[in-house]
Amino acid sequence: MSPHPLDPLSPEEITLAGRLLKKAFPGDHIVFRVVTLQEPPKAHMIPFLDAEHTGKPSISSPKRTAFIQFYRGTAADFREVELELHTGIIRREKKLEGKHSYLDTTESQATEKACLNSPEVKEAIRMLELPDDAVVCVEPWTYGTDGMNDMAERIIMCYFYMRLGGHGDANFYAYPLDICVEMSGLEVKRVLSLPMGEHDRTGEVRDIGVKPFDRKKIHREENEYHPDLQTERRTTTMPYQVVQPKGPSFHTSGNLLTWEKWRMRVGFNYREGLTLHDVTYDGRSVFYRLSLSEMFVPFGDSRAPYPRKAAFDLGSNLAGLNSNNLQLGCDCLGHIKYFDGYFHTSAGDPVVLPNVVCCHEVDDGILWKHTNYRTQNAVVTRSRMLVLQTIITVSNYEYIFAFQFTQDAAINYEVRATGIVSTAPIDIGQKVPYGTVVAPGVMAPYHQHLFSLRIDPAIDGHKNSLMVEESHAMPINDPSIHNPFGVGYTTANEVVESETPLDLDINKARVFKIINENVKNPISGGPVGYKLVPHPSQMVLSHPSSYHSKRSEFGEHAVWVTRHHDHERYSAGDHTMQSLGGEGIASWIRSRSSPLGVRDEDIVIWHTFGTTHNPRVEDWPIMPVDKMTVSLKPVNFFWRNPALDVPISSQGENKSVLVKDVNAGDDVAVKTACCKL
Repeated sequence: MSPHPLDPLSPEEITLAGRLLKKAFPGDHIVFRVVTLQEPPKAHMIPFLDAEHTGKPSISSPKRTAFIQFYRGTAADFREVELELHTGIIRREKKLEGKHSYLDTTESQATEKACLNSPEVKEAIRMLELPDDAVVCVEPWTYGTDGMNDMAERIIMCYFYMRLGGHGDANFYAYPLDICVEMSGLEVKRVLSLPMGEHDRTGEVRDIGVKPFDRKKIHREENEYHPDLQTERRTTTMPYQVVQPKGPSFHTSGNLLTWEKWRMRVGFNYREGLTLHDVTYDGRSVFYRLSLSEMFVPFGDSRAPYPRKAAFDLGSNLAGLNSNNLQLGCDCLGHIKYFDGYFHTSAGDPVVLPNVVCCHEVDDGILWKHTNYRTQNAVVTRSRMLVLQTIITVSNYEYIFAFQFTQDAAINYEVRATGIVSTAPIDIGQKVPYGTVVAPGVMAPYHQHLFSLRIDPAIDGHKNSLMVEESHAMPINDPSIHNPFGVGYTTANEVVESETPLDLDINKARVFKIINENVKNPISGGPVGYKLVPHPSQMVLSHPSSYHSKRSEFGEHAVWVTRHHDHERYSAGDHTMQSLGGEGIASWIRSRSSPLGVRDEDIVIWHTFGTTHNPRVEDWPIMPVDKMTVSLKPVNFFWRNPALDVPISSQGENKSVLVKDVNAGDDVAVKTACCKL
């Protein structure tokens, strides 16, 4: 079968794309950086999907096109093309002057090796006088622009740690060392001594030296998380198994997924990771595309060189490429369907990324319930959710991303952050105002995690609007308004006319409704829609003049609305590696020759959310998840509760087990095994 136009490139297509590109540049040494699907223009996809949904004879399928980024000879000649797979024609070519490709494992490992082989670095390590069983570990970081270097030069920052003993999973973040290195290519630029207190400043080791490592910082078992090294384990947690005797309720055919009344296509790419396309509920169009557009992790330690810690984990590190191979019984429980991803080598050969997305069902408590107090009859319906989950590891941190589909037609986007907090050295007895001491000599700096969720709606069609609704108390002394008891309140609704950012206002219960003004609800009389239930979050704390702020334009406001453009996919810009700013969503809006209307248009909603993470001691040595949830809920989209037809819960179906007190006899009766009907 021919692939669907929205399916990711197959391994065969990646091979074909590589062969065609090499043919287009004969004699050149091609280093492949990205080979992925160039999604068809939305204007071409809409009629194709309409024909697909209605079962009419299909119009011609949009042709498969590969988006390729590559080095032509050297990294200095960085290019991207759109290449038609059926003809081999290059439809667009662009030389990416001044841009840098992402940081991958191969480059990280080469950088680490070159760094440790440097005589200057070896001398700095010798000066630290480390324990005999110490193994020095280098963690390469992308350079978060701070204005101290020319960003035309590709620079990697290398931070140093040590692990103790021979176990490969010993927690080296427990022992941050007092040096870091600037690398350009595989050459050492500078070896720096890190500040160890609030008033210390960095300097080059060759000028100021470095102090020996303080052995009082060594606390072996307290700093470990791996079960081989941290042997304390509870014995009170009994096994929990998810059983579905008739199998799961979802069905898949390739990348097409159906569950209950939901239908969607599952996508995956090198940068965003999990993407969802053509999402419908009970045959009605809801969303054209959903994805995480970008995430930014700026650190709040103002001492050089720490302002360079500012990671774009999608644009510079790649969520897709860093996705975990999810495991049965660990990352996902129950009846699991896995989706693989595909990437490639630098030579253009395909590589399978196994099990990067898991699909499964979970119980979500009670969906709806009512007890008639006159009859004492209760009706209970439990909620089932379909979960599509992916997990990425970026150096020290894990992020768990999950789209959750509910039986009452809502979609949740849940992010969980876990892993090990990034650490910096500090002298014992010292404190700093922008970090928490989590272990002797270990400081976890304050930082933020800012996510940008891209919502491409199709609420009963592709002409949508954004309505802002607020709840206001009615005046009490206005003679024209009847509110004698002072309890009344009303809503004020305003439809956004032009592209703009918007902020949350909890004091006004501000709600953002994506509506179709051309389709009216016959009960309410108003437009059908879905509302964005945001995750209230602090926006980027860095000063507007800082590079942190300039580079993460989406972090200025909680909600943005723009007109749809196929090429506007990433809210911090296409190239975040060592970016200088002026490339993201705010710049797009400013660049228009005139304001673009967004009322009754093909629009995109962007939601910025996250957490301001001021670490706790409880986050050490490994952090319990910090959970954030955004919801998209129908608002006057249906004529009644869409989950009214979900099966009523019963003990006969669910087979729960009554747990008795230890000393209870057999005469303890199950008075109500489920609801009383």
